[in-house]
Amino acid sequence: MASPTSTQAPAERLRITEIFHSIQGEADAIGWRTVFVRLTGCPLRCVWCDTEYSFYGGNWRAIDDIVAEVASHGARHVCVTGGEPLAQKRCLILLKRLCDAGHDVSLETSGALDVSLVDPRVRKVMDLKAPDSGEAARNLWSNLEQLLPHDQVKIVIASRADYEWAREVVAEHQITARCMVLFSPVHGAIQPRELAEWIIEDKLDVRFQLQLHKLLWNDAPGH
Repeated sequence: MASPTSTQAPAERLRITEIFHSIQGEADAIGWRTVFVRLTGCPLRCVWCDTEYSFYGGNWRAIDDIVAEVASHGARHVCVTGGEPLAQKRCLILLKRLCDAGHDVSLETSGALDVSLVDPRVRKVMDLKAPDSGEAARNLWSNLEQLLPHDQVKIVIASRADYEWAREVVAEHQITARCMVLFSPVHGAIQPRELAEWIIEDKLDVRFQLQLHKLLWNDAPGH
């Protein structure tokens, strides 16, 4: 006779690199106390990536445990990030569970994977990869149709050529009519003032951003 536990479904799990409590450094929630859930793994290899440590390793965690740890920090804002969090299919379950728990949830995603099944309560912060990232061919353009007004498109810019590409893409797809657009300079590649001046000169309806966490903690893991 089977034991009582043999028919129970295994706990839904995700591979997690880290969960930490910090200050949101970018996008529209910048400055808010936030719990970050960093999932392990990413199918992309952007030249300027600053979270390569999340590509491998990590630990399997039950989604129930993840939600409980997030709650223990007492923060309204939660950011699910990576790597590329959507590379793990159960990320969609985590996002829903965090929303159900009453959190203000954001998802940082590369723009290379389908976002159509993401809970609509989640604020998607979706990259479009410019040419200097080395991954521009991975942009899934159909994702633009899935964007809601509370979502954001982020373009990380490493050169004048990246900027001109970004300016043309935003205009061609009328992205600012859908949601907020963020232009961010690659740390150490171009001077932030240069990018700010280009935006002003071209009168773009985009939001310039610097990564606050780099200014505060210089990319130290756990921040």
